[in-house]
Amino acid sequence: MTKILILGASGQIARHVVDMLAERNDTELTLFLRDAKKLSRKVPVNTRVVEGDVHDAAKLKDAMAGQDVVYANLAGDVDTQAAAIIAAMNVTGIRKLIFCTTLGIYDEVPGKFGEWNNREIGEYFPPYRKAADIIEASGLDYAVLRPAWLTDADEVDYEATERNEPFKGTEIARKSVAALVVELAAMPGALGNRNIGVNKPDTDGDKPAFM
Repeated sequence: MTKILILGASGQIARHVVDMLAERNDTELTLFLRDAKKLSRKVPVNTRVVEGDVHDAAKLKDAMAGQDVVYANLAGDVDTQAAAIIAAMNVTGIRKLIFCTTLGIYDEVPGKFGEWNNREIGEYFPPYRKAADIIEASGLDYAVLRPAWLTDADEVDYEATERNEPFKGTEIARKSVAALVVELAAMPGALGNRNIGVNKPDTDGDKPAFM
């Protein structure tokens, strides 16, 4: 039985993760979010819901106790949230962390798309980069994800690039990112301290097709 704690469980990618893991007899989910009403769906039978803020150390540690994997898909002050998550994991002894950031934090996106991406969202990079740096220095077993621009396409079609490779493509379906999260969370061995860019193949261009 794999026990997975999902932080920011009302997010759009996280909802796909919950759908993919719903009612599996080999998985137990704990959904952690500020307002349970935002789930806007029936809670699967293999799931418990905890209302709380990641910055509430006591509530976070309580939710984290006994988990195998922590998956975080957060926004805002993600650097301080990452620090709070790592602190709670160190106290509770949880080792596996999957954490979603964004593309571009290492200036790894080449060409005109990279220039466009920097203009559009570059102001948001610093906390995501700091969060990734904190995680990489944490001593935990981690997978940091850097998705391309997100779409609502009903598909699972993705490819990955590693930490020091140029980013590929321009877009990715939220459902595809969720499928990668599920794949990583279900791995019996170590996550391997990976920092993964993820995109839909054959979507290269100056900017995402939907922009």
